[in-house]
Amino acid sequence: MSDDNRTLPYPDADAEHPTLVIPGGTDGTDAVAAPRRRRRRWPWVLLIVVVVLALLAVAAELVVRSMLPGVVRSIVIEQLDLPADQQLDVQADGILLPQLIGGRLDTLHLSTDSVTLEGITGAVDVTASGVPLRGGDVAGAEGTIRIDESQFTTLIGRTDLPIETVALDAPNATVSGSVTVLGIPIPVSLTVTPGVAEGDLELTPVGLTIGGLQVDADQVGSSLGSLGEEITKTQRVCIADQLPAGITITGLEIEGSEAVIDVDVDGAIATDSALLDKGVCPQN
Repeated sequence: MSDDNRTLPYPDADAEHPTLVIPGGTDGTDAVAAPRRRRRRWPWVLLIVVVVLALLAVAAELVVRSMLPGVVRSIVIEQLDLPADQQLDVQADGILLPQLIGGRLDTLHLSTDSVTLEGITGAVDVTASGVPLRGGDVAGAEGTIRIDESQFTTLIGRTDLPIETVALDAPNATVSGSVTVLGIPIPVSLTVTPGVAEGDLELTPVGLTIGGLQVDADQVGSSLGSLGEEITKTQRVCIADQLPAGITITGLEIEGSEAVIDVDVDGAIATDSALLDKGVCPQN
């Protein structure tokens, strides 16, 4: 046979041969598709967990805020022996959950439009800091007591002033009454500026009217003798026995027709029941 018609040998079975890809399947896609890359799901799972935890924390915070006022109100009413229906607003600052875990509230506000403490009725607003939740002294507390003219009259009733009525007109108070001279009652009105000295109320005279006529206080003191001196001198009034022993007066101002008394509260009042009893005034 001629060498022009030689038969080619079969390819070696061990040799590598390229795979032919037949383009254009019946669905218009390649017969052999590249494998899909799997997406990482863990960031989404982590995000969902964080959101759920945040929602649970918010829900817990709301539950705590809804329960705390009732708990604090019950404790205060019991400790101060107040009526069961006493109106008392309670508010805590900041996020409560960490504070509850730590066992101490940063700041607690207590307020009421009307409460009677040791015979004195007024509106009270107190802010306490470092309030322990498992027993112990409060770090500190201070507040204000607002009283009207009638309550202020009761508060200063022990002075040597002829007090029948008291009119408040910022920044002063006018005390009206009468004094008896030679058996004749004479109407007297004394205008004083209230303040506080060493925990006592202090009333400093700034004006005097006798029988409807404005007079000089020095003249009254010299003409009426000891009676005039008593009326026109600065008065000191101890009211410690009209307040719980754990409360000390630190300031007093007249605002409009109300007397605003600033007070400091002993932090041990939360643990020492004696501080809830009436204070003591020195004997004259």
